[in-house]
Amino acid sequence: MYEQLKLSNQICFPLYVCSKEIVRKYKPYLDEIDLTYTQYITMMVFWERKEMNVKELGEVLFLDSGTLTPVLKKLEAKNFITRQRSKEDERNLVIKITQEGEALQEKCAEIPMKMGSCIDLSAEEAQLLHKILIKLENQFKE
Repeated sequence: MYEQLKLSNQICFPLYVCSKEIVRKYKPYLDEIDLTYTQYITMMVFWERKEMNVKELGEVLFLDSGTLTPVLKKLEAKNFITRQRSKEDERNLVIKITQEGEALQEKCAEIPMKMGSCIDLSAEEAQLLHKILIKLENQFKE
């Protein structure tokens, strides 16, 4: 057997499993505020940036417009964001956070702390893991 093909020797598989399981742990907290994980991370971007176009949002979240469009439509239906064509370039869709979207941040403020209690890592381990994952993520931006 080829050692490089053993699942236990892969970096990608534990990353995949952990990502999937962490999103699953978010679900009960997000269900309370009627958000999916993708809607939640989208709102996190708007709490920071307030306004951006779909292309920029896709670059930040590593999502294509086909994935983002239904997410944005649902967030708009919940009145958390607005979507409007740019006056300068009709092809450009500008998304802005609403007052309701801003208010949602207060409801979400406790989620990171709740999630932290679900994962058995010391503060140092969590910081190291974050640092390594950001290093990997930055390689995909190039």
